[in-house]
Amino acid sequence: MSQAPRDKVRTFPATPGVYLMKDAKGRVIYVGKAVNLRSRAGSYFTRAAADDRRTAELVLQIHDIDYLPADSEVDALLLEARLIKDIQPQFNQDLKDDKTFPYLEIFVREDFPRVEFTRKPQARGTKLYGPFTNAKKLRGTIAVLQKIFRFRTCSLDITAGDERWKWFRPCLLHSIEQCTAPCNLRVSREDYRRDIERLKLFLDGKKEALLNDLRSDMAAAAKALQFEKAARIRDEIQALDSLHQRGNLADHAQPEVFYIDPKKGLAGLQKVFKLTAVPRTIEGCDIAHLGGGETVASLVQFIDGLPFKHGYKRYKIKTVEGIDDFASIREVVSRRLGRLHAEGAAFPDILLIDGGKGQLNAALEAMRVLGVTPPFTISLAKRDEEIYVPGEAEPRRLSKHSYALRLLQYVRDESHRFAQHYHHILRRKSSLEE
Repeated sequence: MSQAPRDKVRTFPATPGVYLMKDAKGRVIYVGKAVNLRSRAGSYFTRAAADDRRTAELVLQIHDIDYLPADSEVDALLLEARLIKDIQPQFNQDLKDDKTFPYLEIFVREDFPRVEFTRKPQARGTKLYGPFTNAKKLRGTIAVLQKIFRFRTCSLDITAGDERWKWFRPCLLHSIEQCTAPCNLRVSREDYRRDIERLKLFLDGKKEALLNDLRSDMAAAAKALQFEKAARIRDEIQALDSLHQRGNLADHAQPEVFYIDPKKGLAGLQKVFKLTAVPRTIEGCDIAHLGGGETVASLVQFIDGLPFKHGYKRYKIKTVEGIDDFASIREVVSRRLGRLHAEGAAFPDILLIDGGKGQLNAALEAMRVLGVTPPFTISLAKRDEEIYVPGEAEPRRLSKHSYALRLLQYVRDESHRFAQHYHHILRRKSSLEE
């Protein structure tokens, strides 16, 4: 005589897996995941569960219960989603029908496919996994898998052959080794897509095939004396083998990394400042001082929201004695725009000055003296990230998560970095001459 479900669950292992509840005809009516199969499946047969109407209704129809073991909670979460999609159990029907449940989506047609958590999957052009029963644990799973496969989760429109991405600054995820930074072309299209194929193997439940593939690639890399590549693959294998040590997946769900999206940043600037068109060219200006004496300036150029290093320029300030940022800005703006005007070249769509209202007024004064129609000119003060706009008494304060603000900060920070770099070059030169 077969065991009653209530008794059978006591024989389940206290390890991760998926449990399958069946009715009198042997049909699977519910699929659930567990970190501890014995504890989770057994919880349906407690007095507290009997007081829950929906659980009580399910338990009345359970005539048998089985389980499938999993190596980790990550494996259990993915196995549960696959089984629900294939079997479509009666008591998982809400999950199947409700489009607001979360999915993991891979944009496979992109040069560098991104991986996203979404509740609104695309109609075509993507590989979809889910739906999942727990949003926070799916986010945690994505974070865990990103540490292994180092895929991107941003929405940047990256083209493999576009050299401008060489100058883009990767976000925090690259610094903490959770992304290979295709946004800076630090990984080839082929190598990145190989990582995505490995991720898909894992998501499809083909972990052993994946491990065999990784071991083969590691051996080939070592044989070719590509020891850094071999070491990285070794680390991937170890991470996959130790997934069971990751703890509660919900604890891995991390806050969004606010990366710089050039396209959204430019669209945001047009909207915030009511510009007649989306700006294409932004130039940023900053001042640096050499030991309280010599002053230098930088001018950086961004095209379509990306750094254009060939447009970067350095200036030694020639007409200013001592430290006078306002006079220094007047000189560099006068020299830059004066040259563009003389050559009949186009002015930037936006000129960004590093500083506050005084620095902005100095730049505008230089243009008045030149007798030119100024481009849209603003300044960004670092202390409170306030934006000063001509004709406005009070500075603008954008949300710290605003794409427009992030792009302006990127331009400002890059102009500051470039000015300081020139400053250090001159200081080293001065020290050598001494």
